[in-house]
Amino acid sequence: MKLIAQGAEAKIYEGTFEEVFGVDLLKEKVIVKHRVPKRYRIREIDVKLRKERTVREARILHRAKAFGVNCPHVYEVNLRDMTIVMEFIEGKRLKEHLEEVPMEERLNLCREIGKQVARLHKAGIVHGDLTTSNMILREGKVYLIDFGLADFDSTLEARGVDLHLLKRAMESTHYTWFGEGFKAVLEGYAEVLGDETRKEIEEKIEEIESRGRYRERSWTG
Repeated sequence: MKLIAQGAEAKIYEGTFEEVFGVDLLKEKVIVKHRVPKRYRIREIDVKLRKERTVREARILHRAKAFGVNCPHVYEVNLRDMTIVMEFIEGKRLKEHLEEVPMEERLNLCREIGKQVARLHKAGIVHGDLTTSNMILREGKVYLIDFGLADFDSTLEARGVDLHLLKRAMESTHYTWFGEGFKAVLEGYAEVLGDETRKEIEEKIEEIESRGRYRERSWTG
């Protein structure tokens, strides 16, 4: 298997069914996420935390799938090694793809992003790291990946923060058109959850942003 990413909590490997399970399924690719031990933590606490986070992520992915979210399928959860084996989503990262297509296509994809996020929120889940780097376009469908920071939380506050972080990420990465893009995200969100929910979430995002502006003024003033 090949190490493709390493974060503070886990190492991400790319492999095949044959490498992981000893079964040749047309060399189908898989992702193996291994939550690594932390030597600075007491061993019993470390094992408990890694087990809880591994189980939670697998449950989140399973529930998201059940609510129609395009996300990786979980093939195996190994609580001895603290690994999750999941589907490899083959496709193009939206971060780059959105910059290469006409505006109309961009906005259509942003509406699809909004629909996926709405389904996730309908399931009572927040992603925690919504950026176009964590979205893949496969066969015309938008997939959400990297659920390491995701959690079960259905509160308006948590959903508002989730979308606020996406807005900020889009502003940073797609700054020339993010305003129209995020508006399209909210349109897609409303298609799934309705206009009233969109109004609530927009008001919550504005409230979250006003808190940030207040902190900035307090810090500089």
